[in-house]
Amino acid sequence: MTSATPAKLIAYFGGTFDPIHYGHLRPVTALADEIGVTRITLMPNNVPPHREQPEATAQQRKRMVELAIAEAPLFSVDDRELQRVTPSYTIDTLETLRGEMGDDQPLAFIIGQDSLLTLHTWHRGRDLLNVCHLLVCARPGYRTTLDTPEQQAWLEAHSAEHAAALHAQPHGLIYLAHTPLVTISATDIRQRRQKGEPCDDLVPPAVLHFMDAHDLYR
Repeated sequence: MTSATPAKLIAYFGGTFDPIHYGHLRPVTALADEIGVTRITLMPNNVPPHREQPEATAQQRKRMVELAIAEAPLFSVDDRELQRVTPSYTIDTLETLRGEMGDDQPLAFIIGQDSLLTLHTWHRGRDLLNVCHLLVCARPGYRTTLDTPEQQAWLEAHSAEHAAALHAQPHGLIYLAHTPLVTISATDIRQRRQKGEPCDDLVPPAVLHFMDAHDLYR
């Protein structure tokens, strides 16, 4: 009798994506190569509780994500958070996903180093490790250590040095990835659009065409 094939690690990447850009796509693609993930699901959120509300509508942001990943088989999109009219708390979504996948499926949520530094302010932020791993992409200009000795000790207690550990258990680890530092932000793109400056090098061509067609961020 042979044992069942272990489930492959599945990763989710949430964000406002207002708009989606290469600063989202390139580091996450590198992350997938680094840790051996073959599926990453992008999850646009509707009402982010920790930041200003999006300028583009939910459906416009979803469409831009779809256009950005149309020729990238690594990615898919999950619009469940766009169905909400209440704030999108990450823990609620990840607990729902865990319930759908069962207890044994390795599951991860991708964040940036900036989000790791503020995770203690998130609604039940630390509870995320009860349902998933955290994959942390490097971000330019942000510290690699947490604010307090207690927070740093928590990080070190859960850190995974090798990516293989992420595939071997369903949740509970934090992996600090060696992803490229990409200095692109949605704020910069919106500002450049308002000034009439080009954004060809910041977003995929199909996304730029969509923004032009719908006169977004002007």
